[in-house]
Amino acid sequence: MNQADTAFVLAAAGLVLLMTPGLALFYGGMVRSKNVLGTIMQSLILISLISIEWVYLGYTMSFGPDVGGFIGDLSWFALNGVTSAPSPDYATTIPQNVFMIFQCMFAIITPALITGAFAERVRFVPFLVFSLFWAILVYNPVCHWIWGKGGWLAGLGVLDFAGGLVVHATCGAAALAGVLVLGPRRGYGRSSFMPHSLPLTVLGTGLLWFGWFGFNGGSALAADEIAATAFVATHLGGMAGMFTWVVMEWLSHKRATTLGAASGAIAGLATITPTAGFVGPNSAIIIGGLAGIVCYLAVNSKVKLGLDDSLDVVGIHGVGGILGTLCLGIFASTKVNPGGADGLLFGNAAQLGIQAFGVAVVGAYAFVVSWLLFKLVHSIMGMRLQDEAEVQGLDSSEHSETAYN
Repeated sequence: MNQADTAFVLAAAGLVLLMTPGLALFYGGMVRSKNVLGTIMQSLILISLISIEWVYLGYTMSFGPDVGGFIGDLSWFALNGVTSAPSPDYATTIPQNVFMIFQCMFAIITPALITGAFAERVRFVPFLVFSLFWAILVYNPVCHWIWGKGGWLAGLGVLDFAGGLVVHATCGAAALAGVLVLGPRRGYGRSSFMPHSLPLTVLGTGLLWFGWFGFNGGSALAADEIAATAFVATHLGGMAGMFTWVVMEWLSHKRATTLGAASGAIAGLATITPTAGFVGPNSAIIIGGLAGIVCYLAVNSKVKLGLDDSLDVVGIHGVGGILGTLCLGIFASTKVNPGGADGLLFGNAAQLGIQAFGVAVVGAYAFVVSWLLFKLVHSIMGMRLQDEAEVQGLDSSEHSETAYN
């Protein structure tokens, strides 16, 4: 056991937890004032709900002893046998319970990211039911496939350093399913849905960016050169995404916006996530720059497609996660990380095909299961707010609160 590695991953776990309140503020600023507390609550409550699920089911399903390459068995139910001794299979220089709690923070923020897609129109209790079963049926299996010992996609060579597939592609696919099943907000296309507090969104952006250093850097699971590589790549990807998004705005509308700068930063950070520990700084800048362009175009296409993805989850996280995963197959280098693989630019075209296969499998699985789950919960419990409640707003109708007196 290494004390420096242990301290580093503990600190990283705290940073990743901070990302969920940061996301709550990021999303909360972008909705109308009558929905800000309801939107914040949808992220905040998942810290509790998913932590409970992780203790009893999530960790053992994701990282427990393998069953056929598809899921972990239940031998670690209720963290049975998960102690302060290192695991022989995961992060062998830190206690297993430190690895467990670090991964718990990833499990928390992933369903929280989905909430931006159906912001301002979903009832609280059906949302909780959906989120719980989504974690069990989508997040845990995909996590095992890619990060679990014996996972079948990992066995095929699919790489994902910190969650391009496990986090961003799964939440993006689920977001698209939710938008299709639940439909647009009341008045979409006719009424204005202007963000009520962009300073709140900028504050959330800063907290997310800060936490992302733990998200990506901590995924090295040791205080070593790979963590340093991931830390540097994370910042460079985020700043490049911000810059190119703002450039795209200027070319399109002759003005740059605060919301665009924040969105571009998050797009760059999401896109660099799967590649962070596998690429050098120049590649990170290229990947982040591509994110700002591609995600900007994706977000602006939703109007033409008639999709009310309220806070751009599909266009930023879904598209960003997929783009980053494919970029890994192009820019990854074993000179940067000997434990990874070389990409197309370094003589290994096969890795790009492997990454594309991973995208197809994870995207299809997450979309289909999420669509069925949305349909089921909506048909039994009714996820959509009634029209009168939607006009009144989440804060009052669902929580009997108001953010601003």
